[in-house]
Amino acid sequence: MSTAVSTLVTTDLPLPGRRAGKVRDLYDLAPDLDGRPRVLIVATDRASAFDVVLPDAAPGKGRLLTTTSLWWFRRLRRLEIVEDHVLHGDVEAIPELEGLEVEVFDALRGRISVCRAVEIVPIECVARGHLAGSGLAEYREQGSVCGLPLPPGLRPGDPLPETIFTPATKATEGHDENIDFDRVVRELGGELAERLRATTVELFEAARRIAAEQGLVLADTKFEFGFELGPDGRPTDRLLLADEILTSDSSRWWPAEAVGHGSVPRGFDKQPLRDWLQAEFDTGRWNKQPPGPRVPGEVREALLGSYREVAVRLGALPDRDVVSGT
Repeated sequence: MSTAVSTLVTTDLPLPGRRAGKVRDLYDLAPDLDGRPRVLIVATDRASAFDVVLPDAAPGKGRLLTTTSLWWFRRLRRLEIVEDHVLHGDVEAIPELEGLEVEVFDALRGRISVCRAVEIVPIECVARGHLAGSGLAEYREQGSVCGLPLPPGLRPGDPLPETIFTPATKATEGHDENIDFDRVVRELGGELAERLRATTVELFEAARRIAAEQGLVLADTKFEFGFELGPDGRPTDRLLLADEILTSDSSRWWPAEAVGHGSVPRGFDKQPLRDWLQAEFDTGRWNKQPPGPRVPGEVREALLGSYREVAVRLGALPDRDVVSGT
């Protein structure tokens, strides 16, 4: 494992069950006192877009992602909309890591979440409140977003008449696919589908209200949910909010002062990276398949600036230059 404090690309901890996602490494921890399994999630500085992990990391991104996500878990937990999987984010409070080198602790500090183990519901729960992204393209062609009809005359970046739920598949390979609510009902059953839709919309609207107090507009985001695993390793009926939430990885954040002018604002999200990669695709230098192209330093710094700006505006970070999360 690279132990540099500024950049962490991958990990190799002396823990069982290691598996790697696009930007996170996961490990199994000892069960809690009731025998329920727990996991350790480490947010690395790997960068991804268009479902491809890129060869160049963004130093400090994992700390910014973790700090922002844990801040939101704490805030939303107070509202008692739904329980979540987070137990704590203190690397010093993990007995299995005792005795590791100081450099390893420094590399992990501010990047970890100790969580209840869950079986993830195989649906991306997306909520949209403004016209942007793929929804804007569909609206221009068909007058709808993810098949949901919208009133005519909406401009890019405009607020939607109401929050809409636009689920997507969770692809293990390739790209996620937008699906309609009827398919969610067929795959998960009507009761769970309705619960996911209602909970997603309620979380989204609560987050919008909180962010608005800090001059931020939440245009859209995605949530993931899972059923907690019991002592036997099988899913229980306890639904938990899981993964990371409301970061620039999973959300479209805009400055409030830039909204309402008939165009999609330049926000605080992954758009600088997406724009650069799209240009690489448009010029034929990349085909949106692995491996991704080398990413210039200025593009990565613009990406980090987005994460940092959201964290600072929310008050999750005390200073614009702090990324340690300690």
